Amino acid sequence: MTESRAARAIAAAQAVAVSVGLDAAEAVVLHESNKYAVRLRPCDALARVAPVDEQVAQFELDVAGKLAAAGAPVAVPDPRVPARVVERDGFTVAFWTYYEPAAPEVPPAEYAAALGRLHAGMRGLDVPAPHFTDRVAEALTIVADRDVSPGLPEKDRAVLVEALDLGRHIAARGNEQHLHGEPHPGNLLATRLGPRFIDFETCCRGPVEFDLAHAPDAVAEHYRGADRDLLRECRILMLAMITAWRWDPADRFPDGMRFAAEKLAELRAEFRR
Repeated sequence: MTESRAARAIAAAQAVAVSVGLDAAEAVVLHESNKYAVRLRPCDALARVAPVDEQVAQFELDVAGKLAAAGAPVAVPDPRVPARVVERDGFTVAFWTYYEPAAPEVPPAEYAAALGRLHAGMRGLDVPAPHFTDRVAEALTIVADRDVSPGLPEKDRAVLVEALDLGRHIAARGNEQHLHGEPHPGNLLATRLGPRFIDFETCCRGPVEFDLAHAPDAVAEHYRGADRDLLRECRILMLAMITAWRWDPADRFPDGMRFAAEKLAELRAEFRR
C-alpha cells in the first residue's frame, strides 16, 4: 500500500474501534503486505485491515470461532466486540485478540503437536472451503499466461508449470480434510498460552501433507502418520505456488522478486533430490 493508503487504513481501524467501544488512541503496525495487522492501544486489540475487494475476513472470523470452540490452538476473535467485519473508507476491519509474544519461534516438536491438534479440530469443520487444486489453478494461470507474467524467464516458467502439474497427481490420492492452507512460521504465534495459528483466509481441503509442506522441515519429523513421498511432492508444489504468486501483477509482498528467486532455487534443489 502507498503511504497515503496506509494512513487511511490505520485511520479506518481506529475509527471502527472507537465506534464499537474500544479505546484506540495509538496504532502500531505489526505486519504489512496486501493487508495490515495493527495493534491498537490502550485497548490492546489486533485489527486486521484489508481493501474491500481483497478481503475474506468474515470467513476467517467464522472459521477461527468454530475452531476455538473445538479447542484448537488458534487466535480468537476479540470477545469484547461482535465477530463481524465492518467496512469503512474502502477497507474492511475485523478485531482479534492480541497475543503478547512469548518466544521468537515455536520449537519443531511443539509446532508439530499444535498442527496435529489444528488438523483434528478442522476435521469437524462444517464450513464450505475451496479445494487446494483451486489455488494451484490460480498459480498456474499466472505462470502459464505470458501476458500476465511477461518478465518471467522461460526456463523458470517451464519449471513452475511442471511443478504445479503435481497438483493433479496429489489430488488423485484422496484422503482429504479441511486444512489451514498456509501454516508457515509467520502464521503461528508463540504465546504464553502456547502456539496459536492465525490467518485462515487460505483454508482449503486437501491432504494434511499439503499443510505440513509449509512448515519447516524439522516439523515433519515430529508429525505422526505423514506420508513422506506425498510430503515431498507437496513441498515442491508449495514452492511453485508461492513463487508463482510473486509474479502476479497485483502482488504486494515485500521484496517479492528476491523471495521468488530464493524459492525457485529451493524448488530446483527439491527436483534434484
